[in-house]
Formats: sequence, structure tokens, C-alpha cells
Amino acid sequence: AAKTTENKETVLRFLRDIQDKYNLTAEIFLHNSLHKPRNYFTKRVAKGILNFGKLEAFKEILATGEAVVVDVRTPDEYAAGHIEGAINIPMERIEGGLWILFVPGLKVGTIYKYEVKNAAGHLYEKSDPYGFQQEMRPKTGSIVTDIDTYTWHDQDWLDHRALQDPIRAPISVYEVHLGSWLHASSQEPPLDANGNPQAFLAVDQKDQARHLTYRELADRLVPYVKKLGFTHIELLPLAEHPFDGSWGYQVIGHYAATSRYGSPQDLMYLIDQCHQNGIGVIMDWVPGHFPKDGHGLAFFDGTHLYEYADPRRGEHKEWGTLVFNYGRHEVRNYLVANALFWLEKYHIDGIRVDAVASTLYLDYNRKDWLPNPYGGREHIEAIDFFRQLNSLIFQYYPGTLSIAEESTSWPMVTWPAHLGGLGFNFKWNMGWMHDMLDYFHMDPWFRQFNHHLITFSLMYAFSENYMLAFSHDEVVYGKGPMLDKMPGDEWGKFASLRALYGYMFTHPGKKTMFMSMEFGQTTEWSVSTDLNWDLLQHEPHRKLQEYVGSLNQLFKSEPALYTQDHQPGGFKWIDCNDQSGVISFLRYSDQPGNYLVVVCNFAPVIREHYRIGVPDKAFYREVLNSDATEYWGTGIGNLGGKWSEDWAYHNLPYSLPLCIPPLSILVLKPQFEQQQVESGSGDGEAIIG
Repeated sequence: AAKTTENKETVLRFLRDIQDKYNLTAEIFLHNSLHKPRNYFTKRVAKGILNFGKLEAFKEILATGEAVVVDVRTPDEYAAGHIEGAINIPMERIEGGLWILFVPGLKVGTIYKYEVKNAAGHLYEKSDPYGFQQEMRPKTGSIVTDIDTYTWHDQDWLDHRALQDPIRAPISVYEVHLGSWLHASSQEPPLDANGNPQAFLAVDQKDQARHLTYRELADRLVPYVKKLGFTHIELLPLAEHPFDGSWGYQVIGHYAATSRYGSPQDLMYLIDQCHQNGIGVIMDWVPGHFPKDGHGLAFFDGTHLYEYADPRRGEHKEWGTLVFNYGRHEVRNYLVANALFWLEKYHIDGIRVDAVASTLYLDYNRKDWLPNPYGGREHIEAIDFFRQLNSLIFQYYPGTLSIAEESTSWPMVTWPAHLGGLGFNFKWNMGWMHDMLDYFHMDPWFRQFNHHLITFSLMYAFSENYMLAFSHDEVVYGKGPMLDKMPGDEWGKFASLRALYGYMFTHPGKKTMFMSMEFGQTTEWSVSTDLNWDLLQHEPHRKLQEYVGSLNQLFKSEPALYTQDHQPGGFKWIDCNDQSGVISFLRYSDQPGNYLVVVCNFAPVIREHYRIGVPDKAFYREVLNSDATEYWGTGIGNLGGKWSEDWAYHNLPYSLPLCIPPLSILVLKPQFEQQQVESGSGDGEAIIG
């Protein structure tokens, strides 16, 4: 690469001043550890990694090569393929393997890459691992940008969040892949913040279609989620990734919001709008592996800088990806700082950590693997990494979420790190999900022989802080949409799905539901097409959507369904042994006398005069009946509620004789003042409170 005397002198002139200004020494990088993580984060990542004023930009990277050059061009020069105007500027090597550079005159929008030369003289062209923006795929350049220009309007939300205890809060999550939620016509280009037409990414697999931008999603997605009553949106990974088919889980630019949907400021606007409408934002985060693309982290300087050198530990052959070297301090800092970066700069409210099990076990999907120093399969370095990560998240961002997608029986995932746990505050309950789908996939007449599938989860429900999730993984790869998992005719499918969702929202644990499940999509999810919104023209799909909205409203309005989600005192079986397909239980809040009665009938027959025990002499009002006509049900119910009778049953002093609709769930709430009782409608249809 060409080197000019002028550029060299410029670098050297500013080198010492910049090094002193940012206190960038080998000792800080290698030994700061995370004892002062806030200083580490703000100086090294949020500001120091790419900090520029009006006329200057400062860069530094870690590499073990013989030379590192920054190739700088304007967007026009890159687009035209010109190299005459390119500036190839050498970086200066300092202690600890750091390369440093200060460049005056760089402007926002300037495109740059690294050229790293190893000891053998081979050149590796790389995107900036710490870059805040990258070109839209298939281009691979990093872009100079200033992410501090956005003006936030969510301080009230952040202040309130810091005072909340998520364990005792109602959390209902709508999981979204932004690129396939809804498409727009490619004949209508999107507008930027100033109302000017901007470039957009066409959806190759669908003619005349394009992705919505972050700002367009703020106008369409946020009102939709708010109307349905979800408390949070979970976004499939938004860090830059080269391959659409990875859904974002093969990340190249960990610090760069993907350019598919707009600029970093546009994403901030979307998150800001969520907060102003009372919706939290969770982002899927992928610290377990990364792809082998040539411009990414793999073989960054001709050596295994970010990944383990031995493929028996450093490669997921099934996925075709590499594994981060958690034993290397600089790599752990890179990842921990990245999580803090998204929380700080993008105001996200939490992370859902992908594929935790693949990180915890050294033999995960491996026939040939290296044991730990004690001969075991536990990945000790990864365990330390998760403990470090979660301790810092909750220390500096109280009220946020760290959710583990952990599919094994690894103990104490949601226990604090100082007590020997991994430090997450929630974990997906994969066992519950599999049991439920296995049970509901059966012909209802044969469910009685597999009754244990719907009751077993309560044997371990309080061993961790669980989140019940029907995620994107359950509607891809031939598994079919949720509606097709239900047996029977159209009515039976919708009735079973309503019963399943009702059991999910009344079972202990927070909730997560993937987009399209709320209205009964009839095809598998595809990253290349948007959801089949035309289905909402049909009554059963529209009514299912309304039912999910009612479940969210009930969930948020009844403390019995969330304040003791993770305490044994919040749940009590009334009857779990009726193999005819009926179960009943109580959900308690942390306030005396505040509880709900839940009755589920998973068989396709009406249960008339079905008696269950209850704790009190009271009128038990139906606050939810999944078989109500407003949800496309038959309207069978209990005329709005029932008085309990002085007939002890199920080891409880009183009882209710109920009419339970087929394939349904009833939720009843005691009312102790007769004047509060609503009269029934007289036609057998339940009154929904």
C-alpha cells in the first residue's frame, strides 16, 4: 500500500497526544480486566474506538501482524471502483499488539477497511470489528459515522426501568424479524428523517417488494404491538451480518446496526418510539460463534486472534462457524463491551443470548473435542465469561433483562454469579415448549394417555426464572406453522390453539411469542417473504388475534399471573390427576385474597356439572373464556360466573359446578361483594371481564 511522508508525519505527530488523551496503554488494555468496566467501556468502546469531531477520526485495533494499513475512500470512489482517490494510511504499532491511528479531515460517510499483513507477507482485507456502521451487503466496507447525534426522548422510561424488578413484573414478548414482518412496494422508496428519498434494500425473492426501514417500522410495528398488549419486542439480531438466510445469527459487525433497514440513528428512533409507547426492546445477541467470511473476525491477522486455534474447540462444524476464545482477555472484553455498548448507546432493555448450551459444553455437537483441565466437558472459560457479562449488565443497567436460550438441564442458569450461578435473570423453558407441542399435536382423544406432558413442568417450574417461549425455531425447517400443529378440522385447530395459548399465559413464567403466531399463519415462516396479513380478512384468524390481545390484557391486569411467577407460593394444583383431559389450578399474587382459578379442558367434549374445589365462599366471575363467541368459539360457558357451594372438594372447603367448553380454558376470579356481581346474559355465553 502506498505510504506518503505527509500521512506518516501526521500520524506520528498526533500519536502521543491521542495515546495520552485516551490513556491507551498495554496495561489498560490487558489488565484493566473489568475492574473498572465503566471506564473501559466509555473510553475504549463508546468513544475511543471511533471518536471524531468535525475534522478528525481516531482508530485503533488489536492485531499481531507486521503491518496494518487503513484504506480510506469516499462513497463515490467506492461506487465507481476508483482507487486514485483512495488514501492508504499506515497505522502505528504500540505496546500489547495495538495499532493506532489518528486521521484529520475524515467526514461522516467515509468508507474504510483494514489491510493487515502477516509475517509471511499475506494481506488480509478486513472490516472494522468495532465499526459503528457497515455498507449494505454484499459490500463489506466500514463507514465513518457519529452515533451520538441522535436526540433521545425516553429518559422517563429509563428512569422507571431502573427502579423495576423484572422478576415481579408482567413480561410478554413479541419476537420479530424486522425484514420479514411486513414488506412495502419497491415502487415507493422510503424517506429519510428529512423527508428525502433514500436507498433501500429490495427483497430479491419477491418481485416489487422491499424491506421497511427502521422509521417505517416505528410507524407500523410499534402501534401494532401496543394494540395487542405485548410489553416487549424481541428483535432477531440486528448487528451487521452478510447472509440473510442466517436470520442475523452469523454476525460480522458486532458494533454495527445492520444497514438493511437504515442508519444507526434510524434504529435509535425505532427504539425511542417503542419506549415512548411503553414497550421495551430486547435484542438477540450472539456471543457464541461467528462466521468465516473473509472480511470478518476469522483469521483476522493471519492468526487465530478471536477464535480458538484448535478446531476441536474453535469450530462448530455443523454450523460452519468459529468459536470465540473466551480464555483470551481481549476477546472477552470485546464481547462484554459489545453488550454494554448496545445497552448504553441504543438504550435496549435487554439481551436474549443465543445458543448458550453450545457455549457451555465442550462436546456440543462434536465427536472430537478437547476436555477442560479437569477432564470434564464443561467450558470453564465460557462459564466465567457469562458470569462476568451478567454481573456487569445488572451492576450498570438495573432493571434490564439477560435471557438465556439454554436447552439443557445445566443448573443455576438464573442464579446470581456470586452464588455460583451463570447470572442470567431469565431462561427459556425449552422442556415445557417441547412437552406442550408434543401433547397438542396428538389427536385429542389420545391425550388422556399422555397427561403427564401437561403437568410435568410444575415439577421444576421454580428451579429457575423461566420464560415460556414459542419462538421462530418452532415454525421453520419443516415443523409447520402453529395452526398446523393442532389436529382436527378448522374449528378444532383454532380451539386447540386458543387453549394452548391460554395455558401458556396462566402457567408460571414470562411469555414470548413469535410474530405470525398471534393470528394463525398457515405457512411456515420464511425470511424472504412477509407475513400473510391477508388472513386477517377471515374471521377465525382475526378472532384469534383479538384473543391474544385479551390474554395480554388479562396477564398485565392480574397480579396473580406475574408477581409470583417464580415462587412456589404463586401456584397450587386443584386437580392434576384427571386423565380425561381436564386440569385445574390456582394462581396467587403476593397480596392475600388475590388469586385466580384456572380450568383447562383439552378434550373435544363438553364437561357439564364438572365440580372443582375452591378456597372461598364467593362469586367466581369468568374473566376469560377461550370458547366465547367473540373469539370464534361456541359460546358455551357459565353465564358469566358461578357462586361457590358449601361442598368441600379437592381438599378445599368449597366447590364450583362448572360447564367447561370443549378444547378451552376458563379463568375465574373471586368477588366477595354481591353487589359487584354482573348478571349473566341468559344465552349461555360467558361474560368476558
